[in-house]
Amino acid sequence: MTDRSQHRLGELMEQSDPPFEEVMSCVFGIENHETRTYLVLRQRPGSTIDELADALERDRSTVTRSLSTLRDRGLVRRDRRLLDGGGYVYQFTAVPVPETKAMLHEALDAWAATVHEVIDEFDGAPP
Repeated sequence: MTDRSQHRLGELMEQSDPPFEEVMSCVFGIENHETRTYLVLRQRPGSTIDELADALERDRSTVTRSLSTLRDRGLVRRDRRLLDGGGYVYQFTAVPVPETKAMLHEALDAWAATVHEVIDEFDGAPP
């Protein structure tokens, strides 16, 4: 986890019932607009960058960066579709929610295991 996502985790832990979107942003270390891109893409599988930009009311370059981050985190898949007149366009699909949930659980379990190790290794001596 990055310093930023660790800070966000602290904020998240202060909430008794955090919304899924905040959990996702925190655990994956992504921005809220990237989480929103994922959620919109869940409703519009196979969307192009232009279609997403319209749906999100964002410029194309912002959507492209969001999709790149989401692909890096394994949350979005990209497929190339050939056009009838030649050329191609990329279509994007969010990974299924159960897969995303499994990745969230895995990331949190790994973090918790690290925290448990830190606790177990602490001997009380000053640093």
